[in-house]
Amino acid sequence: MRFWILISIVAISGLSQGMLLPLLSILLEKHGFSSSANGIHATALYIGVLLISPFLEKPLRKYGYRPMIILGGFIVILSLALFSAFHSFLIWFFLRLCIGIGDHMLHFATQTWITDFSPAQRRGRNLSLYGLFFGIGFSAGPLLASLIQFHESLPFFLSSLLSLIGWCSVFFLPNERPQESEQSGSAHTFQRFVHAWKYAWVALLLPFTYGFLEASIHAIFPVYALREHIGIEHVAFILPAFSLGGIIFQLPLGVLSDRFQRKRVISVALLIGSASFFSAYLFHHSLVGLAVCFFIAGMFVGSLFSLGITYMADLLPKQLFPAGNLLCGMLYSIGSMIGPFMTGLMIQFGANHNFFFTISALLFLVFVPLLWNKTKKVTHG
Repeated sequence: MRFWILISIVAISGLSQGMLLPLLSILLEKHGFSSSANGIHATALYIGVLLISPFLEKPLRKYGYRPMIILGGFIVILSLALFSAFHSFLIWFFLRLCIGIGDHMLHFATQTWITDFSPAQRRGRNLSLYGLFFGIGFSAGPLLASLIQFHESLPFFLSSLLSLIGWCSVFFLPNERPQESEQSGSAHTFQRFVHAWKYAWVALLLPFTYGFLEASIHAIFPVYALREHIGIEHVAFILPAFSLGGIIFQLPLGVLSDRFQRKRVISVALLIGSASFFSAYLFHHSLVGLAVCFFIAGMFVGSLFSLGITYMADLLPKQLFPAGNLLCGMLYSIGSMIGPFMTGLMIQFGANHNFFFTISALLFLVFVPLLWNKTKKVTHG
């Protein structure tokens, strides 16, 4: 029951995040704000993640998983409810930042808890289900945002209500704490970050890569499409192909990583993903070809975040799981902020097709050290 309650909460969190991105973009556009201001506003979520990350590990060790999920969920519910009460750019920015803080508390606690109690031979399967449920919720978010046509406050009200229902279920869970050791108990958070990076840096590159990839696809591919005279209705057909591929293949890829050497499975996924985005350049005149390339890419690199956490757990002792999970969230956020800027820059000062080349090159650059890395799991923290 513990596992299914946790991933249900994650699905509701994904629904809220997937709703908030298009909904606030539409509302800010309707209220007359520029596209650049809209883009800056979207970074609030990731700023919230980066601001709170250094302060989460110590309270998690002291108070346990459940209190952090309850507090994070409460911040999200309250913030969602307050959106409809105000119509201010700055207040919405602050509320979005608060949602970034609350969501990160919730995700950090749930993914660390799942990583902690999952046996190594089922960790890939469990964390792929974690990613799958979040992906399904995130994909359903725009449907919730479309309810704005009935009333501007309706999506906010429904998402806060669903979050409240999920939040209440947490009270039925027993509280647990991360495993401690003498070294982890005496070390400062920064020292644990250094240790986690030292032993699992190659696995931690994967959440960064996924953040870069996901944010670039959703933010910059529409710009590329408009410059290549691809209609908005065709973009709406191509973009979901990536998400669909990730959702369909999330669980099979996680199970494969349990049965075969995890590093090899991830290496093959990165190589196929890199080839898929390079192929998208070759088929850029064909809408079906682009959709197929995006779908195949989603199948293999749409699971990089959950696979990154799983591989990180293979390399670290349990007492470093909280630090490793925090680094995963931070690197994902940094990738999400850098991705649209870098790919946008490559398009602005180069050819439009640099969009595909940049993503393909990044995936290949991560594939190389992963393939040749000889790091083994450490037994101390």
